[in-house]
Amino acid sequence: MAPQLLPLLLLLLAGPPAARPAPPTCYSRMLTLSREITADFQSLQATEPAEPCVRYLPRLYLDIHNYCVLAKLRDFAGSPQCWRVAQVDALKDKVRKLYTIMNSFCRRDLVFLSDDCNALEYPIPVTTVLPGHQS
Repeated sequence: MAPQLLPLLLLLLAGPPAARPAPPTCYSRMLTLSREITADFQSLQATEPAEPCVRYLPRLYLDIHNYCVLAKLRDFAGSPQCWRVAQVDALKDKVRKLYTIMNSFCRRDLVFLSDDCNALEYPIPVTTVLPGHQS
């Protein structure tokens, strides 16, 4: 085989360039955005203690599998507290976006596993126990 054909042959055998990953599904977008919102809210509470209004914002622990999350999102987005705080405005924009996604675009993709509204107010902390280390 001619040496100049070897690179061409290798290129053909390598195949087409890898395709881009699939775009996010409705479910993955909702899950990612809910985690971002929860993390942003926790960060806001930790970094804005000088702003007294932050203490009076509704709690924002989100579980997109709980039917009560829709009311929780609506209440948070409509709360009048902190309307002058830029970080809260940005968070409320994300909350409105998630509410819109859940309530219209991805409504058929949702599966609610619970309707326990207290679980969104007082979430059960998740603990991880390694196998073989149980008491």
